[in-house]
Amino acid sequence: MKKNTAAALTYALGWVTGLIFFLTSKDPLVRFHALQSIVVFGGLTVISMIPLIGWMLSPFLMIVGFILWLVLIFKAYRGEEFKLPWVSNWVKDKLKVIK
Repeated sequence: MKKNTAAALTYALGWVTGLIFFLTSKDPLVRFHALQSIVVFGGLTVISMIPLIGWMLSPFLMIVGFILWLVLIFKAYRGEEFKLPWVSNWVKDKLKVIK
């Protein structure tokens, strides 16, 4: 599988495919997108599960999550490391430690 296709697929089912590709891929671009998928969509999932606050924010989080999902898939397929504030730098630091 081409690395840009694999990078795009890390976002296909949110944090689930991110986890699968993170554990199975050795390519730095794919691992970056996989870990970013885990952090972003895992975080959105956790926030939406918080009683009352998460439930009230859930419609907004779904819209933001869908837009992020589309943008991140597109950028990953183009082979770009899309820089999300706070998340991308944290992911880069963790990938250096995990090597």
